Amino acid sequence: MASSHATSPLARPLPELSTVAGVRLSAVAAGIRYKGRTDLMLAEFAPGTVAAGVYTKNACPGAPIVWCRQALQTPQARLLIVNAGNANVFTGQAGVKACEDCADAASALFECSTQDIFLASTGVIGEQLPQERIITALPDAKSKLSEDHWEEAARAIMTTDTFPKAARRDTSIHGTPVRIQGIAKGSGMIAPDMATMLAYVATDADLPQDVLQSLLAAGTAKSFNAITVDSDTSTSDMVMLFATKQAKNKPVTSVQDPALHDFVQALNDVLLELALLVVRDGEGATKQIQIDVTGAQSDLSAHRVALSIANSPLVKTAIAGEDANWGRVVMAVGKSGEPADRDTLSVAVGGTWIAKNGGVIENYDETPVVAHMKGQDITIHVDLGLGQGVGRVWTCDLTHGYIDINGSYRS
Repeated sequence: MASSHATSPLARPLPELSTVAGVRLSAVAAGIRYKGRTDLMLAEFAPGTVAAGVYTKNACPGAPIVWCRQALQTPQARLLIVNAGNANVFTGQAGVKACEDCADAASALFECSTQDIFLASTGVIGEQLPQERIITALPDAKSKLSEDHWEEAARAIMTTDTFPKAARRDTSIHGTPVRIQGIAKGSGMIAPDMATMLAYVATDADLPQDVLQSLLAAGTAKSFNAITVDSDTSTSDMVMLFATKQAKNKPVTSVQDPALHDFVQALNDVLLELALLVVRDGEGATKQIQIDVTGAQSDLSAHRVALSIANSPLVKTAIAGEDANWGRVVMAVGKSGEPADRDTLSVAVGGTWIAKNGGVIENYDETPVVAHMKGQDITIHVDLGLGQGVGRVWTCDLTHGYIDINGSYRS
């Protein structure tokens, strides 16, 4: 169902959005599940646009995920069609046919190959997608395409989201100005196993597909694959990056090209900003939590320990209740399955060290920690004291609101 809940207290306003040369978007009401709102987003890309994608690792993916994986085997992209309200997951051959029907209709309407069309669906699992409603709405969506409809597109793909999500950066390659701009949706069923929701980023940079794919995979590792709301990996999720090549920058052939330095930083900033907006709109969330783990035997081990803390219901509910119960953090470290030693473990909350080397610090004063817990942005730092491995993960608290939203999701 579409969110009927109040806007998240952690919501951020949309940034000042602009256009990306070679991208036109629209949003229309197809009546797929919702009434009185847009629920179908269409994006058209200039000829020559290439795409990169990272998709969910859920073993029961939706038909659109399978479609996009196949479409990505050829680098060209002309259309992106996204519907909200129905995930087209666990729908068997009917789901496959829905994708084929939508792609065929769009192919005829835009006179392009079906292999250049990417499809996505988000919403309820296990209900057949009424593709005829999408097909009927496509001509209207085509007529409304515009370079400046980014906000409309961001709103059309929302489900339980309470606010639209977008990010933008301007940078350069070889001195040529280029732009990166993206939108995302996501609120629940969020866990870092690629992906975590739907996110679409476009740039007018001229980059080859293999470079684009490498940059997206690397950027995702430190953004969308470093957030979790509820430890559940969705069946439908993806992050895609489109390069329209309209900026006409000098050629780049390798991710190691020094000319890409500023672009890579800007791209990673966009990906992280979008990912953190998803955390800030976590279902029922009232606090964003950053978890840093240092002193692990490896970076991977640190990442896993951080996730164990981030996914712990006891840690998340303690933070929701503004309870500085750091013992739950110790518990989550110990259950992670990663190397840890009680006698070298240190814990800090809000920059205040509480425990070091297996015990509470002498004369520990909880006052600054209690004050920190009352804020909206919580930080936890765990040092394992075993090595040089580091990791950072973001999550949100767990409140009654999460139960309220997910207990009535289909009704």
